Amino acid sequence: MGGDRAPEVPIAGALLALAELDPAHTVQLVGRSDEVTAELDAQLRAGTALPGGLRERISIVDAPEVIEMSEKPTAAIRSKPNSSMAVGLKLHASGTADAFVSAGNTGAQMAASVFLLKLHAGLTRPAIATTFPTQRNPVVVLDAGANVDCSAEELLQFARLGAVYAEDILGRANPAVGLLSIGEEPEKGNAAVKDAHKLLEASDLNFAGNVEGRDILAGGSARGPIDVFVCDGFVGNVVLKFYESVPGMIMSMMTKGGVPKDVLAKIFKGFDYSDYGGAPLLGVKGVSIISHGSSSPRAIKNAIGVALRAVERRMVDHIGRRLETSAVAPS
Repeated sequence: MGGDRAPEVPIAGALLALAELDPAHTVQLVGRSDEVTAELDAQLRAGTALPGGLRERISIVDAPEVIEMSEKPTAAIRSKPNSSMAVGLKLHASGTADAFVSAGNTGAQMAASVFLLKLHAGLTRPAIATTFPTQRNPVVVLDAGANVDCSAEELLQFARLGAVYAEDILGRANPAVGLLSIGEEPEKGNAAVKDAHKLLEASDLNFAGNVEGRDILAGGSARGPIDVFVCDGFVGNVVLKFYESVPGMIMSMMTKGGVPKDVLAKIFKGFDYSDYGGAPLLGVKGVSIISHGSSSPRAIKNAIGVALRAVERRMVDHIGRRLETSAVAPS
């Protein structure tokens, strides 16, 4: 029931995903069963282009309560144990579902994921990992908004989480990790960044040093490509929101200059967030994918694809092994 156009868009996205996935895959739609059933049946009747047999691959799980986008996350989780958010994550925690995808209240999803799925040993916080298009290859930026203030040790933890994500989902061998700062020199940045630089230098990660905001668009620095950009959630979320606004501004300027809209659409296609679908909450013992509240059906479909790749590549187990072997300890 999460998102600006629920349950219409999540259901449409689920149908698109099932139409492309192997018949062995199924989807559980969690929400107010009467509303979900009515909308699902209506979309199936109207979906002449959809393949047959999709209804048999969908189950509906009743969750009578809904956490609204404006509610305070922790209070909402406590007061609405039968919300679609809580019920869906309980299905995942119990092993009845392999992953959880939502376009609902991000704070509530983060709080419920930590409470129900638990954090890996050695972690103090999870991080939202967002994929950014660049001049080279897509990169992962984390944290993208889960944690406003972070310690140096937590930034090191985020780097380890991001490295596993880059390996398993982006297919990067020995991913290069950059620490987002205000200069390339180790002494640049606030206290947490300067201390994190020391920890990263001493780690077993492929640390490429400090990187600057311009290096995100370039997909690397003068020292070479970067696969993982590490920062606290305050910086990461500001960068994300700014990044999302850039294509629209440039397209508007170029349209006024006479460039055809269809040409611009092709140029900026890679900047469409729906290509990536959703951002995983890394660090919890499960696959919890956070989608934009205004997600389109295509974005939901791709978020399900992200969840599927994480499950098939056993990303959560990989994170657990990486943290265990690196002996990361909270401060």
